[in-house]
Amino acid sequence: AKADIGMPAAISGNFQGAAQAFQSSLASQPWLILAALVAVYIILGVLYESFVHPLTIISTLPSAGLGAVIMLWICGQDFSIMALIGLVLLIGIVKKNGILMIDFALEAQRNGGLSPEEAIFKACITRFRPIIMTTLAALLGALPLMLGYGTGAELRQPLGIAVVGGLLVSQALTLFTTPVIYLWLERLFHRHTLSPAPPPVPALATTD
Repeated sequence: AKADIGMPAAISGNFQGAAQAFQSSLASQPWLILAALVAVYIILGVLYESFVHPLTIISTLPSAGLGAVIMLWICGQDFSIMALIGLVLLIGIVKKNGILMIDFALEAQRNGGLSPEEAIFKACITRFRPIIMTTLAALLGALPLMLGYGTGAELRQPLGIAVVGGLLVSQALTLFTTPVIYLWLERLFHRHTLSPAPPPVPALATTD
């Protein structure tokens, strides 16, 4: 608008009203999201008595954010306040995939005597159905927001679009990436658990 009316460069402008409120809210949102991730890391670290595998669970979140942004772009929606609320909801919804797998794998590894490879493989097989069921429940619950029409529907659509896109992409990726990250962190921080003990050397018989 400034370029259209030929406003001189010496005159500065800023946003007012709803646009200014939106900018002010966006300025603090990255810190709020960071604080939420730190809180999640601390709680999971205390729960699993590990500073390593909370990172495995948190690693599922970038794929959800990527899916939400891609779906908003495909649908021609702006990244509004409602889309940001959907992104915050995804932090809670998506990380449960990692929690379901990592919780089972750590239990099997610590109390069942399984190796990390066997534990995470068994976790993927056992927890596949509950992961799919909970993801589908959340996704189908967000579809009415995404596809809704009528008065005020344009306000709710970005929320549904962000949740649906984030769940689709994260579900497709985390089932494969979470076991890989789990084993990689095990090799990085707990090398001894992945290295089998060498077989005992038989004693040589001696004769006089």
